[in-house]
Amino acid sequence: MANPNQLSLSDHKQATKSLAKALLDKVAYLESFEKAVQNQDDRLVYQLIDGKRYATEILKQDGAEVDDTHEHLVRDSYAKISDYLSKNLIDYLCEMYPFFYFEETEIGQYQFFFGNWWGRRLFGTLDVLNVKFNFDETEYQKLARAFALESENKRLNSDQIALLSQQSDELQELIDGQNERDQRKDELRQEIKRTSQEKVMPWETSKLKESKQKLIDELSYLSELDEKAGNAYRQIRENEEKVLALSKEDTLMGYEKQSIVAKFGSFENFEAHNDALYRNYIADLIAKQK
Repeated sequence: MANPNQLSLSDHKQATKSLAKALLDKVAYLESFEKAVQNQDDRLVYQLIDGKRYATEILKQDGAEVDDTHEHLVRDSYAKISDYLSKNLIDYLCEMYPFFYFEETEIGQYQFFFGNWWGRRLFGTLDVLNVKFNFDETEYQKLARAFALESENKRLNSDQIALLSQQSDELQELIDGQNERDQRKDELRQEIKRTSQEKVMPWETSKLKESKQKLIDELSYLSELDEKAGNAYRQIRENEEKVLALSKEDTLMGYEKQSIVAKFGSFENFEAHNDALYRNYIADLIAKQK
């Protein structure tokens, strides 16, 4: 009687064949990857690490069946792959974006600055494997806002600088009005003293108290202004420092805008090129291969 727990010879042969094929497929994938690296075929490397994206964006085969079952085999080597791919990619980016300056932070990882001038901004990081800029959202929005304000003939910090300047002018007026306030306070104190000593009929008492309270309220208000004036010098200095920093930022932003316009013609073209960076770069690799 046959043992039901014993696999048939044919089943074992099929399992052996399936395993051997799976291993050979993995070996073939890794051999293709190794050959691409040896041949400096960056285009093929990008296709091998993300076949679906390559099919969709480069081959225009959206929804096509792509065998990506072996891509995980190299995931533990992404840092090394990124390091390998970065050389040609950064060469390309330095040509297309001459105002970006790249700095390696660790193997295969890069951050980039806008400009080579003093006070340049850290603008984001580079995703080598996905051929993508990860812009610092705050800094990128400042640049976008600076371009948008051109239609109003304004710079990024124009309104804030105007507000601080107006505040400083008001504080200076407060300082300049010290003598007038001192004179008025003396008048009020004399008037309060006179009112306190004044004798009136009982039915006029309420009116006298009201008049005296108004004098006291005005004196209190002038004293508050004196206190503000005492802090005005410090506040004016702080405002001047803020205006200087904002003006410097506007100047640097002007350099950035000029750089973008010189290369791309407009901010819209700059954004469009960013969105198409993967396609443009792979197309460049293909063109160089031909």
